[in-house]
Amino acid sequence: MIDKLKKLAAEADFDAVLITSPENRFYFTGFNSSDGFLLACADEAVFITDGRYIEAAEKTVKGCRVVLQTRSAEQLRDIFSSFNISTVAVEADRMTLGEYSRYASALSGFELIADGSLDKKINALRAVKEPEEIENILSAQHIAELAFEHICGFIKEGKTEKEIQLELDFYMLSHGAEALSFETIAVSGANGSMPHGVPGDRRVQKGDFITMDYGAVVDGYHSDMTRTVALGCVSEEQRLVYNTVLKAQQAAIDVMLEGVSGKQADAAARDVITAAGYGEYFSHSTGHGVGVEIHEYPYVSYANEKPLCEGNVITSEPGIYLPGKFGVRIEDMILVGKDTNKNLTNCPKELIIL
Repeated sequence: MIDKLKKLAAEADFDAVLITSPENRFYFTGFNSSDGFLLACADEAVFITDGRYIEAAEKTVKGCRVVLQTRSAEQLRDIFSSFNISTVAVEADRMTLGEYSRYASALSGFELIADGSLDKKINALRAVKEPEEIENILSAQHIAELAFEHICGFIKEGKTEKEIQLELDFYMLSHGAEALSFETIAVSGANGSMPHGVPGDRRVQKGDFITMDYGAVVDGYHSDMTRTVALGCVSEEQRLVYNTVLKAQQAAIDVMLEGVSGKQADAAARDVITAAGYGEYFSHSTGHGVGVEIHEYPYVSYANEKPLCEGNVITSEPGIYLPGKFGVRIEDMILVGKDTNKNLTNCPKELIIL
């Protein structure tokens, strides 16, 4: 991935790049750390990290020099001076004003480019997954799928939402996940009408829908899935809403191909839900990219008119949320192709009544 960054610098309107965010440091180096810098130009790259990580970084990071961090402004200036460059692009979208001010001071004598152009170029790189990245996502998803099979046997009347959440978390972490993709959502009954509801002490009851949104992390890559199951029985309205969401989800999946915009894929799901009379109850976008971060480019929303590309891994996750009653969301991860796509989620999604 270091070579990708060098090529980016070689083809850009700036001379070099300064990578400071942990997500992009990891993406380009494969090394996870809480501190450090990655400096790169067309011909050279340097990874700077502190004494906590230096030995591990020297063994792990390939394709660039690894240097012990001195925390001095002179160190950054000296390295960039050795590159014989004048303009340096920074991650404007991932910096606070305070951070930018500190780097501008540390790199006095260089012109800092903070117009977001570097962020857009990196987002485009990260959006197209390499085979190894897809394998990591699949490994993370496999753990999540095993967790779903397990949790369906765990859920019983009287269990609390919090108990369901913790059981999912423990199962994933004890079956190969290095971390959780995000704080697991497990909500039931009327709480299910909140798309990102927080699990609490409510005990699940017969007739409840239970929505679980969760994922695992393997080798730095995330998975993301949502399933809604019923306990004991469902009403006709619940069945109608569930099947509407399922139909909408598949409609979006069917058009997730290279050249189709995020807006068009979002509309495919939204049109089904609107036609069924529930348009006002679908309150979020249809999907997002998944990879080093749980939410990353590209986004499947009305605001994204740019075309999807072969190699994108995106979610399809429409939902219907009826305040005070219940909610339904179903989510898969899709690998976008030119003429077809691949669903990376191998988990039942027809209505399950436990």
